[in-house]
Amino acid sequence: MALVTYYGTGRRKSSVARVRLVPGEGNIKINGRDMSEYFGLGTLELIVKQPLVLTETEGKYDVIARVAGGGTSGQAGAIRHGISRALLLVDGELRKSLKKAGFLTRDPREKERRKYGLKKARKASQFSKR
Repeated sequence: MALVTYYGTGRRKSSVARVRLVPGEGNIKINGRDMSEYFGLGTLELIVKQPLVLTETEGKYDVIARVAGGGTSGQAGAIRHGISRALLLVDGELRKSLKKAGFLTRDPREKERRKYGLKKARKASQFSKR
């Protein structure tokens, strides 16, 4: 018997997460590793679990995520976005609560490009009179 699987793609900064929700006990695997082993920080684990806690589906689905690009914070945000999108496929009634919490909106903030004549995007070298 094949299990029902729900897919969602999440993005944040330069991170992209492909998330699968499978009915289970609530285990969260990221790139084949347990979530606490992958992130190490409790705050990032809370970010990943936010949509599940909000919709009260925390112990009902196993989360299997493949994430690439960016840093740990961006990856956690991308996984949260992917889980939220997958939960919409589970139940369309959850849309209102997820939308109100802001989990369905893709965070558009990206790193600004470096401009010529400057050290970084906006940082100039220190002014010297002589």
